[in-house]
Amino acid sequence: MLSLERLRILHAIDTYGSVSAAADVLSVTTSAVSQQMAKLERETGQTLLTRNGRGVRLTDAGRLLSGHAERILSLVELAHSDLEAHRGAAVGDLAAGAFPTAVRGLFPAALTELRRAHPQLRTTVHELEPHDSLSRLTRGDIDLAVVLDWYNKPLSLPGGLAKAPLFDDIVDVALPAVHRLAGRAEIDLVELADDDWIAWPDGGFCHEWLLFTLRGKGVEPRVAHHAEEHATVLALVAAGLGVAVIPRLGRDPMPGGVRVVRVRHTMRRHIYAVWRADADRRPAI
Repeated sequence: MLSLERLRILHAIDTYGSVSAAADVLSVTTSAVSQQMAKLERETGQTLLTRNGRGVRLTDAGRLLSGHAERILSLVELAHSDLEAHRGAAVGDLAAGAFPTAVRGLFPAALTELRRAHPQLRTTVHELEPHDSLSRLTRGDIDLAVVLDWYNKPLSLPGGLAKAPLFDDIVDVALPAVHRLAGRAEIDLVELADDDWIAWPDGGFCHEWLLFTLRGKGVEPRVAHHAEEHATVLALVAAGLGVAVIPRLGRDPMPGGVRVVRVRHTMRRHIYAVWRADADRRPAI
């Protein structure tokens, strides 16, 4: 009996071109991928991967099995969806992943309503960054992801996923109350060219978006501090240690030393739901 998880890994190597890329998408280590492929080769009695320079490539047998794996995984997902559709009710388990402000700003009310409307549906939410949500969704660990991208920097979706827009979240600028522009109704980002910035953690999707956006305005940002939690960001702003962008979704109450100002050319985050396309018929989705 072939392991579905090993077939999923083989298909990911075929789709994304390398062991390391497959490991990234599936949120596992490269050694775990290699170990699972060795087991799959023993199960099939075939060589599925061969060395190609510093990487690997699929053999003819590997490509053949990967094609079958895609169909098998799709059929398994369709079987689950059809069985739930046959029952005609949202029941069973639904695991969702969402980024922190969505968990804080959306899920308490949404989960309460789901529990009221569908008492036999057991819903679990995991607080995850968008890339992690998509990796777990692709791997089958969760059923639904609430993710974001930016008006000027879209998030790339892996194949086999479907999405639906939920809403747009406007982003403002948080300034120390004593800042020279704190009394303004709106500002342009270029007016903050000489300010220190408080940014998201280095290397993350939102951090890269901030640098991309400011540089697009001709501003080379001086990032003085990095913080993930918005409450931490606002505390640093209140202390006069820099300026920051703050989304409206899930926003904490403003500390006394912070003023929030609109950006003249509105910045928006696009919030949407993502699921495996083969799960379309699931009532819970």
